[in-house]
Amino acid sequence: QVQLVESGGGLVQPGGSLRLSCAASGSIFRINLMDWYRQAPGKQRDLVARITSGGSTNYADSVKGRFTISRDVAKNTAYLQMNSLKPEDTAVYYCSSLLATTDQLMRRYWGQGTQVTVSS
Repeated sequence: QVQLVESGGGLVQPGGSLRLSCAASGSIFRINLMDWYRQAPGKQRDLVARITSGGSTNYADSVKGRFTISRDVAKNTAYLQMNSLKPEDTAVYYCSSLLATTDQLMRRYWGQGTQVTVSS
């Protein structure tokens, strides 16, 4: 079994910063990529940022220059540093990973989500 556990969400004022963490644990053989998605009320879940096994990153246009995804390979953990937060960044943020388990099965896993609220 594999678990993804997010942490670091909360309430922040516009212009503030938050750092989200996503720790993957369990029968992991290899992590191909780790993503951060977000879903606002009444909207679809959208990809915010991605980091691949090779360290390449990409971002949604709406967060470029403000958000940074990184990882600690040894800890199977990904981070999302969010700066200059705006009210429109308010959403539930989900960590997701495409990984291979020790029985060589490749599939996507999801965390439970963490709420980020940007409001004065």
